[in-house]
Amino acid sequence: MSASGLSTVRLGRMREVLTGHVERGELPGVVALVARRGEAHVEAIGTTEAGGGGGPIRRDAIFRIASISKMITAGAAMILVEECRLRLDDPVDELLPELAGRKVLRRPDGPLDDTVPAHRPITPRDLLTFRMGIGAVMAPPGAYPIQRAMDEAGLSPGPQAAPVEPDEWIKRLGDLPLVHQPGEKWMYHTGSDVLGVLMARATGRPLEEFLRERLFEPLGMRDTGFHVPAGKLDRLPAAYRSDQGTGGLVLEDDPRQSRWGRPPAFPSAGGGLVSTADDLLAFCTMMLNKGRYGGDRLLSRPSVELMTTDQLTEEQKAENAVFFGGSSGWGFGVSVVTRRDDLPAVPGRFGWNGGTGTSVYTDPAEELIGILLTQRYMTSPTPPAVFRDFWTCAYQAIDD
Repeated sequence: MSASGLSTVRLGRMREVLTGHVERGELPGVVALVARRGEAHVEAIGTTEAGGGGGPIRRDAIFRIASISKMITAGAAMILVEECRLRLDDPVDELLPELAGRKVLRRPDGPLDDTVPAHRPITPRDLLTFRMGIGAVMAPPGAYPIQRAMDEAGLSPGPQAAPVEPDEWIKRLGDLPLVHQPGEKWMYHTGSDVLGVLMARATGRPLEEFLRERLFEPLGMRDTGFHVPAGKLDRLPAAYRSDQGTGGLVLEDDPRQSRWGRPPAFPSAGGGLVSTADDLLAFCTMMLNKGRYGGDRLLSRPSVELMTTDQLTEEQKAENAVFFGGSSGWGFGVSVVTRRDDLPAVPGRFGWNGGTGTSVYTDPAEELIGILLTQRYMTSPTPPAVFRDFWTCAYQAIDD
């Protein structure tokens, strides 16, 4: 056993299990990292393309991290809260006038013109906790008028980038009613994208420029951003989705003509970042250390504690059991474990999964960080087997 308190033999079991997923053709490759007490164990298994193509996957492969972006941009928002450039409970109306004077649907499935006035304005707290009143509608595609309207406006959560610039995006959102009253219900995703527009306006700078100066550069996150520069595209693996008929892999994004090869029109704070295992380790290490990284402090301890505390009511969590399962809640941009019912379910553990096949969590009680990066898109909010196996293997390796 090393100083990390992780068993070398049991970490070998993790490699065997993950190798099995690759050899069965479930995914082309995987980069897995488990860190504890300053020591990191990394496995890079498989290839960058299905069928053994593209060459071996490497530790420095750049992955589309999807909703892992949420925790990073929430951390950036807390920098602005600490500097009093944003206030958690102030209306966003001054910076986002497009969202002032909201109308709210009488019923989520009702016509778009059957509305009542919002009881109060939207706040940054609503955006961070996903209680702004609009987001992913958990119903069959196109079932509700508001879903169809979001689809037509390019506002629906999903892997495809919005086709418009931030100002047009927020205008389109402002043209739609809310589904619920601000603060009333938890609705996934959209709050993060609005938060990105809010941060850009609060700083008077493009979102990526602000993130780079205040987070990425201080943390040494050299490969994190909203696109992959031309000189690094050889490190971007292909991305795949499941064929619902055969269960095989269908190419979703070819690195040779990837949409991540150029800056997007809309930099999605909720799902648009690319990153590497080591860049994500730096961010998670800062969060584990209550805002410190090396000799620098990026966030205060109270900010990190606030971000990683469950903010939802029991009713809000029960209505979203597919996301929370009765044992977790939501803080600011992260899921937070609230009840011990599995090996990795340690109360206080926080993080999230990304729909492109990524999973990143930090566990203060066990001093453990886990990062799993794959190329296979998720098909539902329920974590796939490779996620569950990775986390089981990470925790069974604890040897103290």
